[in-house]
Amino acid sequence: MHEFRIVHEVVPAGSSYSEVTMPDYSPAARARVALSYEACQLAETARRAVPIAPTELHADGTPAWALDIATDLLEATARYLEAVVVFTRLTGAHLDLPEGPTTTDWWRTHLLQDPLEAAQDLDDWLHHHTDEPLPPNPVSGPLA
Repeated sequence: MHEFRIVHEVVPAGSSYSEVTMPDYSPAARARVALSYEACQLAETARRAVPIAPTELHADGTPAWALDIATDLLEATARYLEAVVVFTRLTGAHLDLPEGPTTTDWWRTHLLQDPLEAAQDLDDWLHHHTDEPLPPNPVSGPLA
């Protein structure tokens, strides 16, 4: 996977980039594209954590990869939040962040009531959101 870092700054005149003719997009439009990119990167990073490898549920399984993905997710989330703040400031909107959760977490209730169905829902989600070859039940299969 290629990693790109969107930098929110103007390219100085005289650089090699200044010779490229590009449409004149507003800073807010450019910031919104950067926000979309960071959201894409966050989603791709999160997607890596969805499948369950059969060895993970054994006593000798190593969950170290989960910590690596968690670190990657925190970094991707920070980049996404930074892009949101930049976009919000450039549009002149007021940034009002909530102090805590604002919605009921229906997913945790669903998971507690029917773990297999929740895992099967994740199987479906993963099959719709990846082009990589996957086993038929990448999340629910190892639960059996």
